[in-house]
Amino acid sequence: MTQAEKTVRGGLVLPAIEQLVDGVWSAPADALDLELLDPFTGEAVGTAPASEAAAVEAALAAAHRVHASGAWSGIEVSRRAEILDAVGVALGEEVARLAALESFATGVPIAQTSIVGVIVPGAFHLAAAQLREGVLCETTTGEHGNPVEVHRLPLGPALSLVPWNAPAPMAAHKIASSLAAGAPSLLKPSEYAPWGTTALARVIDRVLAEQGAPAGTFQLLQGGPAVGGTLVNDLRIRAVSFTGGLGAGRQIAAACAANFTALQLELGGNNPLVVMPDADPEAAARSAADLLTTLNGQWCRALGRLVVPEEMADELVGMIGARLAGLSVGDPLAPETDLGPIVHPGHLASLQTAIAERVEAGGTAHATTKLPDGPGTFLAPTLITGVPSEAAVHEVFGPVATVHGYRTLEEAVALANGTPFGLEGYVVGTDVEAALALARQVRAGEVKVNGSTIMSLHLMTPRPAWGLSGMGEEGTVETIRIFTGARVVGVEGGYALHGR
Repeated sequence: MTQAEKTVRGGLVLPAIEQLVDGVWSAPADALDLELLDPFTGEAVGTAPASEAAAVEAALAAAHRVHASGAWSGIEVSRRAEILDAVGVALGEEVARLAALESFATGVPIAQTSIVGVIVPGAFHLAAAQLREGVLCETTTGEHGNPVEVHRLPLGPALSLVPWNAPAPMAAHKIASSLAAGAPSLLKPSEYAPWGTTALARVIDRVLAEQGAPAGTFQLLQGGPAVGGTLVNDLRIRAVSFTGGLGAGRQIAAACAANFTALQLELGGNNPLVVMPDADPEAAARSAADLLTTLNGQWCRALGRLVVPEEMADELVGMIGARLAGLSVGDPLAPETDLGPIVHPGHLASLQTAIAERVEAGGTAHATTKLPDGPGTFLAPTLITGVPSEAAVHEVFGPVATVHGYRTLEEAVALANGTPFGLEGYVVGTDVEAALALARQVRAGEVKVNGSTIMSLHLMTPRPAWGLSGMGEEGTVETIRIFTGARVVGVEGGYALHGR
């Protein structure tokens, strides 16, 4: 049976996993061969549902209808901003509940999922602010003083596909941006963690209806790759934003290429942290430990490759290990917990396999964190020394990183770039100018010097993906523009054009 509303430990109420199609909430008629579990206790809480083919078709038809009629895109931009702000206010009242749902589903400690308090309502307020600042329209002047307008208009219905590691914040960011662009918006969360996004969607739908938005402006579908594949391959979907794994990203890219569908992909990264020779070892150890354990290591910008001067390697691995040994490991819903369980037994098994493969390639695994007794899907954060760079090129997507020693800065850069991914890079050093000089050589879309948190760069900077990490840019303005195309309107400059 599919998962209905259910009260679990701590009195937390999991919402029924439902779908929203053309303004109507209902239970999906299909189910996946996937048992949903509490990652802390291992208790089964239901079977993952999937939207049936008729519901998917109805959602596509409704989104197309809204786009073709201009019922959402035709609303004045200032009014659209008001509506997005109203959604943000309503979501601000749900922060504690959303954080708890995210922790329960993903195993991420609630002290970390509480960032939804900033990201989830903030995404809608930021999108509204960008509308007011003119992100969708720019006026310039031609050579002879003639006015030229550049309008950013929705390409058509937009699809947002979000993963399981931080589903509500990612959904909020993508949906706020697509709605701001004027695009009818469809959301499909990961089948592994549907509760937070379902609760989020309830709020968005309620406020949009209260504010007079037409049915079909925002819709929610449930399911796995089959539902996602149907949506991505449909010609009525004109823009896709996907955050997830490389394999799925390649399939989505191929489908979008066939239909010339606008696309943004963020597919993770095997991110390097380069420790400069003059770095404070304590600062380097703190950064490495934080990057290894944020979201239990299950995040796209986590530490993948620790690149350290050879003479510092043993000391630094020991200092990181001491920090990891002091972590409080346990119930992700407990405020004192630093590290929670891995999201699902299947993913835990894949992480254990990845560690074993790197050990077989010549590595030595170092893990110092004491894990609780019990059924939870826990994994001690692990550093692996002695692995050849070429045996550690792919992302693990968990609290696992390889350690690579270097003798020269040129070798450090080569090690940092010794992976086909290019999402994030980190450099730690006392001489900031020297650290910046090296950071400029790291082949990644974003490189942070002496910073390791999710929000350590300016809020409005773009977040590009290079190499196998994806394509396109995320960011407040950039994500809105994923869902739009330019229309240029101007007065001819008053001189003869070639051929006329």
